[in-house]
Amino acid sequence: MRLFAAVLPSEGVTAELAAEVAELRKLPGADGLRWTGRPGWHFTLAFYGEVDDDLVPDLSARLERAAHRTAPFPLAMRGGGQFGKGRALWAGAEGDLPALRLLADRADAAARKAGVPMGEHRRYKAHLTVARSRDDIDVRPYLEALRSFTSRTWTVDELVLVRSDLPRSGVPGEQPRYEAVARWPLGAAG
Repeated sequence: MRLFAAVLPSEGVTAELAAEVAELRKLPGADGLRWTGRPGWHFTLAFYGEVDDDLVPDLSARLERAAHRTAPFPLAMRGGGQFGKGRALWAGAEGDLPALRLLADRADAAARKAGVPMGEHRRYKAHLTVARSRDDIDVRPYLEALRSFTSRTWTVDELVLVRSDLPRSGVPGEQPRYEAVARWPLGAAG
């Protein structure tokens, strides 16, 4: 199954982002972007790709330990950025970014120790993807609009293992489907 570890924003924060994205979608050229929907909004900590079913129990146990060793921390969405000359438009984060990076490193290490092939380790960049494009596009108007966006602060209090199913119908605009496979509280005794 195709898996990743993530932090999910609170419902109030996703409502604020939804209002911001609604404004972004009014900008010229917005119909040329593939906008992610609220069910897909998350801060990926570690992307695992296709994971053999035999590895999932060990991965889950290691992620649970990583969650237990990480105290809850404050986070908010702030501003935005792009990857690949407009191929991905994202909302950024502010708050206890060192704690978020530590949790991402622990989620990556959990997979490596469980035998999940991870490839090259990259420094974690906190982002929540709001739109994608197949082509390089000028996203400066969107970045300018996102510059002043700041959500309320919420307390990150869980680590989530998410399964993603890619679109298969071929229908334009179809979104991947996401399902929380497991959730572990941060800072729990154990």
